[in-house]
Amino acid sequence: MTTVRRAVLTLPAAPLGPDNPLPALRAPAGAGAPTVDGRTLAELPRDMARGIGRAPLRSLLPVPVRDGYGRDRTPTDLDAIVIENDRLRVTVLPGLGGRIHSLHHKPTGRELLYRNPVLQPAAFALNGAWFSGGVEWNIGATGHTTLSCSPLHAATVPAPDGSPMLRLWEWERLRDLPFQVDLWLPEDSDFLYVGVRIRNPHERTVPVYWWSNIAVPEDRRVLVPADTAWHHGYERGLRRVPVPVTEDGTDRSYPRNGAHAADWFYDLPEGQRRWIAALDADGTGLVQTSTDPLRGRKLFTWGTERGGRRWQEWLTEPGTPGYAEIQAGLARTQLEHLELAGEAEFSWLEAYGPLASDPATTLGDDWTAARADVERSLADALPRAAVDAAYTAWRERAADTAPEEVLAAGSGWGALEVLRGSHVLPGTPFPASTIGPEQEPWRELLLTGVLPAPAEGAAPGPPLVAAPWRDMLETAPADPSTEYHLGIAQWHAGDRAQAVRSWERGLKEATVRWPLLYCLAVADREDGHPARAAERFVDAFTDHTEGTGTGAGAGAGVGTGVGTGVGTGTRADAAWEEAVTAALAREAVESLLAAGGRAGRPRELWARLPEDLRGRGAFRLLEIRMLLAEGRPAEARAVFDAGFEVADLSEGAEVLGEIWAELTDEPLPDAYEFRMRPS
Repeated sequence: MTTVRRAVLTLPAAPLGPDNPLPALRAPAGAGAPTVDGRTLAELPRDMARGIGRAPLRSLLPVPVRDGYGRDRTPTDLDAIVIENDRLRVTVLPGLGGRIHSLHHKPTGRELLYRNPVLQPAAFALNGAWFSGGVEWNIGATGHTTLSCSPLHAATVPAPDGSPMLRLWEWERLRDLPFQVDLWLPEDSDFLYVGVRIRNPHERTVPVYWWSNIAVPEDRRVLVPADTAWHHGYERGLRRVPVPVTEDGTDRSYPRNGAHAADWFYDLPEGQRRWIAALDADGTGLVQTSTDPLRGRKLFTWGTERGGRRWQEWLTEPGTPGYAEIQAGLARTQLEHLELAGEAEFSWLEAYGPLASDPATTLGDDWTAARADVERSLADALPRAAVDAAYTAWRERAADTAPEEVLAAGSGWGALEVLRGSHVLPGTPFPASTIGPEQEPWRELLLTGVLPAPAEGAAPGPPLVAAPWRDMLETAPADPSTEYHLGIAQWHAGDRAQAVRSWERGLKEATVRWPLLYCLAVADREDGHPARAAERFVDAFTDHTEGTGTGAGAGAGVGTGVGTGVGTGTRADAAWEEAVTAALAREAVESLLAAGGRAGRPRELWARLPEDLRGRGAFRLLEIRMLLAEGRPAEARAVFDAGFEVADLSEGAEVLGEIWAELTDEPLPDAYEFRMRPS
C-alpha cells in the first residue's frame, strides 16, 4: 500500500537568515543565464529567437533577494514528507521549494538521484539562495526559481487509483501564476508519477518557463533520443552541435569529458518519445520520461577545470562525489519562454524510476544502438501508452480534487491574489487564513482604498507591483509609504521618471528616509549619475544607523518586525536591522568606490561599520577593493593570504580572479577559483 507521511530529515545546514530588506529594483549580477549575442540570435530558428527575446525580466520585483545565509553548518531538522510503496521511497522537502531530496529504489537498495549530504545555500537562484541535489521544480524565468528555498503548500489528495497523493502548490510571483505539482506512487510501481499544471487566471497572455532539474552522479553516461544539441557555454553563444561526439572528437555523453561548465540542450525529433537517462557502468540508473508537452531535455556539466571543481566543493563538502544535471522543460532551451493565453493552462505528466539495460550496448560506441536499447528497456518497464493514460486519468479524476489533510503551508500571497481577482482554482485553494502580516496592509488597501502607514519609526513592508495594485496605489491617499510603494510599482512597469517623482514626493514628508533614499540612489546609478548615487546611498546608510543605533559599537537597535512595519523587539527584529545595515553599507561602499572622488570617503564609512560586519567575507572583498583604491596592494594581498569566503558569490562570478590579477601574476589559489569559462 502506498503511504504519505510527515517525517524529519536531519542535515548539516547553513541557516537561510533574513531576506535582503532592500527592494530588488535590479536583477542581481549573475542571475539567470548569460545572454545570447545578436549575431547568434539572428542565425537561430525564428521560433527559438522569438522565445529567447520574449518578456525578459526588468527586475526581480516583487520578490526579495535572499542573501542572509552564511557557510557555518550545524545539524538541522528539516520538515520532510515521505511517499512510499513496496518499490520506492521518495523524500520531499516542502519548506524548500518542494525539492525531492531522495528517490530510493528498495529492491536494489540504490539511490537514483544525487543526494546532497548537506544543505548549503549559494547564490544560484534568480533571487539568491539555492542548494544542489535531488529534483527541483523551476518556474518563473530563465534560471533557478525564486522559490528554491521557500515553503510550498502541501496536502494529501486521492490519486487516480485511490491511493494517497502529495500535492504541492504555490503562487509564483515573478509571472503572477499559480501552479501545482502532484506526486504519487501507484501500488507496486517502480515509477514515481508527477503531474504538473500551470494556470493563467488572468485575461492577458503571460510568458511561461518550466524546467524540472534532476541531479545525478556525474560518473554516469547520459543518454537521450537525439543526434544534435544546442550547446550553450559562458561566452554568450548558442550553436548546434552533433551528439554524443562533438567536432573535437570528444564523447560529451560522459559529464566528466568536458573541461568547462556547459549546457547541452538536446534537439528531440518531432514524434519522438520524451526521455533522458543517466546510467552507470553496469547499465543501470535513473530514467525520466514524460508526456509530449514537456519537450526539452538538457545536460549540464560542471567540467573538470578548477572552477567547476571548486563550485562542486562549494555546494557540498570536500570529498563528496560530483554531480551533473539532467533536465526536462517546456521549450527546447532554457533561454526561451512560451506564451500562455489568458484563462488557459499547461499541464503534463512526468515519471521517474530505475532503468536496467545491457551495458555492452548502452555504454558502447554505437550511439544509435545505445539509444535504441534504452528505449526498449523503457518501453518494457513503462510503456509510452501507460504514461499517456496516467496523465489522462490524473487530469480527469484528480487534478481538480480538493486537498484532504494539510501537511504544510506556503505563503499568503496566493490568498491575497485570489481575494483581489476572485479567482476560482479547483484543487489549489489559497485560503484567506494564510494571509499574514506581510499581506495584511495590502488587504486593507484592497478593501478600503487606503494603504495603512507602518508603525511610527518603522520602514514600509514588502512591495507589490502588478498593474491592479499599481492602480490602487495611484488612487490611494498619498503619504510617504504609499509614495514609496507606488514608485516601486512604476519602476517595475518601466515608468522610471514617474517612479523618481513619487519617491521624491514621499521623501519630503518621510521620517524614516532610508528606503526612499535607497530607491533614488538606484535610479541615479541606473541613469548614469554615479557620484549622486553614492551620496544618496551614504545618506540612506546614515539615516538608518542614526535612527536605529546600529552603527559601530551600537546595540541591536529598534525592531521593525522583519520588514513588516511591526516593532516587537524580538531577536528576529535585531537580525532584520542587521540585514538593513549590511545591505545599505555594502551598497554605499561599492558606490563610493565606483564613483571615485575623494579617496578617503569609503574609509570614513568603513570606520562606522560594526566590527563583526567588517569581518564577513563580502566585506573583506570590499576591503581589498578599498585598499587597492588607496594604493596599498601589499595589505590587499594580505587579506587574500589570510583567507575569506564570500558566501553569496554569484554563479559565474569572476571578480576574485580579476582582483587577484591586479595584485600579482601568480596563479589564482584554488580557494578563490570560481571561473566557469576558459580564461
